[in-house]
Amino acid sequence: MRQRKERRISRAFYIGRFQPYHIGHHTVLSSIADQVDEIVVGIGSAQRSHEIENPFTAGERVVMISRSLKDLDIDYYVIPIEDIQRNAVWVSHVKSMTPHFDLAYTNNPLVFRLFEEAGIRVQRSPMYQRETYSGTAIRERMIAGVGWDHLVPVAVARTIEEVGGIERLQEVARDDVE
Repeated sequence: MRQRKERRISRAFYIGRFQPYHIGHHTVLSSIADQVDEIVVGIGSAQRSHEIENPFTAGERVVMISRSLKDLDIDYYVIPIEDIQRNAVWVSHVKSMTPHFDLAYTNNPLVFRLFEEAGIRVQRSPMYQRETYSGTAIRERMIAGVGWDHLVPVAVARTIEEVGGIERLQEVARDDVE
């Protein structure tokens, strides 16, 4: 078990689509966990599923992330957040769906700006081997039937298998012309 350091930030927010949650996400959250007492993980585009870019449901992503975060020595909340398509009020929407947080982490320039404009302290999250750990690359490997499970935590691979995620993704990726 990791030793907790004296922390100044009590709760941080980290958002992603997590399609699927992978080792890159897990490494970033592990790094954030060293700096804060609690993490709120926002599942963005929670209303999207059964698509090539968004094959997994919000509930499936909650399970993937929750199972994976059990090995971190930190309290966490995993919360689905639907898109609202109104950037000017998006941060208020996020705040209405989550516990209070003191700091947000993101690398998305728009999300960074929206949090900043709302007066919320925001930092860029550390990147971890982005060229290897990419949801797009993992989904492409799944569709092609190429090994992908080494790129995600074991709990995620197990969840994807339980829900028939590979078959679903391959099905929605097929062309409607045989």
